[in-house]
Amino acid sequence: MTEPAPAKRNLIAYLPLVIFGALVLVFLVRLFAGDPSKLPSALIGKPVPTVTLGPVEGMSQPGFGPDALKSGKVTLVNVFASWCVPCQQEHPVLMELAKDSRFRIFGINQKDNPENARRFLGKLGNPYTAIGADADGRASIEWGIYGVPETFVIDGKGQVIARLAGPITTETLAQTIQPAMDQAAAD
Repeated sequence: MTEPAPAKRNLIAYLPLVIFGALVLVFLVRLFAGDPSKLPSALIGKPVPTVTLGPVEGMSQPGFGPDALKSGKVTLVNVFASWCVPCQQEHPVLMELAKDSRFRIFGINQKDNPENARRFLGKLGNPYTAIGADADGRASIEWGIYGVPETFVIDGKGQVIARLAGPITTETLAQTIQPAMDQAAAD
């Protein structure tokens, strides 16, 4: 039996490394090329999930359920947590939105310690009319949450109009949230 030529032996030796490098490149492109705000939501155009959330322990705001979202008023439902850095970044935008009496903001506090949630809102301000505690993340599954923060625009009949995955910025407010809020208010 003859030995492979040295050049062919070197190629065979480097083949697993080349394949591994190609896989790493594919994963990196997929990781950084995707825009999480473009992730689809099965809830758009449908009623809000039939999940009732109790209040965050020690907070004065009540929890909420689907009936509270059918009050005739446009509502933003914002999923947040004290440990979430993008939640801290979007918070000033939420505080500004809370000043607009045409809309209200409900929060879902996801997988958070109540004391940390109280401290978070005490430090940054509390834009929420109601805050539901989702300590185990089960309600977030019903809402189809990919991660925090996420925000939903709900019309006065309890229908999901729009969803934004990721923090609300001045750009996403102008491009996604505000037009959806205006549409929901006009319906």
